[in-house]
Amino acid sequence: METLLTVFFNVEIMKKVWPFLLQGLGMTVVLSLVVIPLGLAGGLGIAILSSLQRRWLNRVLIVYVDFFRAFPPLVLLIFIYFGFPFLQIDLPKFAAVALGFFLNTSSYFGEIFRAGFESIPRGQLEAARSTGLTRWQALVSVVIPQATRNVLPDLISNTLEVIKLTSLASVVALPELLNNARQAQALTYNATPVVLAALMYLLLLWPIVRLLSRLEHKSIALH
Repeated sequence: METLLTVFFNVEIMKKVWPFLLQGLGMTVVLSLVVIPLGLAGGLGIAILSSLQRRWLNRVLIVYVDFFRAFPPLVLLIFIYFGFPFLQIDLPKFAAVALGFFLNTSSYFGEIFRAGFESIPRGQLEAARSTGLTRWQALVSVVIPQATRNVLPDLISNTLEVIKLTSLASVVALPELLNNARQAQALTYNATPVVLAALMYLLLLWPIVRLLSRLEHKSIALH
């Protein structure tokens, strides 16, 4: 038991690495605040374009969504950061990670929003158009708010996954939480920094998990 505490829950090491991990947590939060809105906007754009019912456009969107949902995000990050320079495109670490996560998350959010759009009876869009609204005004005022409400638990659940996904940014040495924890582990020859990082992730994500649980229970009650 003493060995377990020394290797995984060393209080002295926690005190030493806490400021360094806190810096990493700050980068994780910043990255999440950039990637999540980008993914949501991209996903909503995909759903809106799908609603236009253009056969050629839908085929392009299907290829985009299926490809980036199937393509491993870790490999995607490696390709963008290490492969793009061969195409004379040299992106900073943060930009490379943001682009990779945007391509991945927008495909998932796109499918969620598309399901939300399909849950709205088409008659509502036609009724809104009959009042004099343009198609875009009808989408913004009538369809999108209802569709978002219908798939809100799924959106929050995917947002949770996106935050956890940011740990993959360590593969390009972006100084986020997991990257800093691994560096601290290498310096201290102790697993405590990684355990502390896991606890920090838990504290960061716990409120979102509780919110998701409440929304799911509320959704079940309504049905």
